Amino acid sequence: MSTATASAASAAPGIPLRQDAHVIGLVGLAHMVSHFSQLILPPLFPWLKDALGVSYTQLGFLMTIFFVVSCGVQTTSGFLVDRFGPRPILFGGLSLVAAAAFGFALAPNYWTMALVAVVAGTGNGVFHPADYTLLNRKVSPTRLGHGYSVHGITGSLGWALGPVVVVPLALAFHWRAALAAAGCVALAVLVVLWLNRATLALPGLQRNPAPGKGQADDSLAFLRIPAVWMCFAFFLVYAGVLTGVQTFAPLAAMNLLGMPKALVAVCITSYMVCAAGGTLVGGFLASDPARCERVVGAGFGLAALVALSIAFASVPAAAVPALFGAMGFVSGTAGPARDMLVKRSSPENATGRVYGVVYSGLDVGQAIAPLVFGGLMDHGQFRGVWMVLVALQLLLIASAFNVRRVRRTAALAPA
Repeated sequence: MSTATASAASAAPGIPLRQDAHVIGLVGLAHMVSHFSQLILPPLFPWLKDALGVSYTQLGFLMTIFFVVSCGVQTTSGFLVDRFGPRPILFGGLSLVAAAAFGFALAPNYWTMALVAVVAGTGNGVFHPADYTLLNRKVSPTRLGHGYSVHGITGSLGWALGPVVVVPLALAFHWRAALAAAGCVALAVLVVLWLNRATLALPGLQRNPAPGKGQADDSLAFLRIPAVWMCFAFFLVYAGVLTGVQTFAPLAAMNLLGMPKALVAVCITSYMVCAAGGTLVGGFLASDPARCERVVGAGFGLAALVALSIAFASVPAAAVPALFGAMGFVSGTAGPARDMLVKRSSPENATGRVYGVVYSGLDVGQAIAPLVFGGLMDHGQFRGVWMVLVALQLLLIASAFNVRRVRRTAALAPA
């Protein structure tokens, strides 16, 4: 029997819908704060540049600190989740995110901001291992695809919420007030989760397994599973696609097609909103784990076709945001199936560690991709930006099917 089958078989039968929905909703709310915390500083860069007397490059370095720290913490927190359970780690992450927002609001200078970025990255690094452990261990297998879907949607909403909260407050009051309000948002979510902490409890957690039983709980043996590293590579490439779309692809389209500057932001919004809708549909498609690779292949294959049309077809400038929306929707449908692939590659009692390592690929990709796309933009290779995006989407398809190939042949080597 495969790991995924055994896990499904061991899940408690007949879990009420209300109980599953409660867990999914609370985990999704926490995930929203993770993405929200990633986009509270960048919208305020125009204010911070003048207030701190620094360059945009220095401000961008704050986000580099954030993601580098998040990458390291994400891997480490996976071990902590498996040993101590996801609930205390999740509460700790939310507390650090809230503290960091207040720290940004009070920071007197740039270097204090840099130190607070370390705190923010530390808090952000715990969410994926804790979230997915809770979903995989507490949600019934038949509703797990929907759980992944809600998790992805709330992440997209968190990205959208950051600028919506901080920019109007900065305009009406002050950038420090905007960041303090962001801290209040994270603190409010922490209070909600604390009041519902019984729902997030994980009974039966073995913190100190007896010799010969559950030895994988505190070992690095899972790192010898090829599928784990294939999933890591998948998320690294996926981060490249996401970073390209959110940053340089709209600017490349503007230069290629003579698109007005006002439509650049519309392209990004269209992509993220439609991606959330696609993720909702993807939750239904992922209800059958056997077709996950095909769903991923179809989603990113169609996205690559849309990208090619923007790069080479004579597309009216006004139609570009709609094409971004189409690309976001089909990419979003692949999200829950993508998460199901990781679950099927995870050994029992190592969910936190596997998701910690795999999702650290996102942070690595977000650190590398801007250098590649930015270099192409600096050299005027606007069509090249889109060709790299297409290549990355095709690579996602190949890596998804390769996860399936190596998953069943991989086994934990004797310790």
